[in-house]
Amino acid sequence: MKLTKFFFLIFTVVASTAFVGCSNDDDDTFARVSINGTELTATPSDFVVGDRSDFNGDIDASFTGNGGSAIRVFSWNNNLTTADYNADITATSEGSFQITVRDADAAVVLDRTIQGGAEPDSIDGVTSAGVSGIWTVTIEVSNFSGDGSFSLSEGN
Repeated sequence: MKLTKFFFLIFTVVASTAFVGCSNDDDDTFARVSINGTELTATPSDFVVGDRSDFNGDIDASFTGNGGSAIRVFSWNNNLTTADYNADITATSEGSFQITVRDADAAVVLDRTIQGGAEPDSIDGVTSAGVSGIWTVTIEVSNFSGDGSFSLSEGN
């Protein structure tokens, strides 16, 4: 009788371990940001802005997600004191997209957010005036489901 209980206990432990190990609890959510065809990743170097830009010229970017969140930071060379911007959510029901732009002196010249499932679903305009040089752009998508795009170009 004791041997039967022992085997039953062993079987229960093995079976429950196998069940937990094979369960589908993986988090399949994601959020991606691509700039001029390059997907940005969250490596530590993305969060260190030095004296060189990651991108020059116009920025043409896209983002997509299925409930995921991501913060991506890149540097951009802006030879002028303002920038034209445009952002649009093309399909989403929840979450948010935020763009924050800092000039070469780290002053915030743009901080705008689009909420999913609400109007307006697009933003555009000209940043506040800042100092030309290497600007820092932070993109944050939070609990984002859908896709969209944004662009930046040197202002007037």
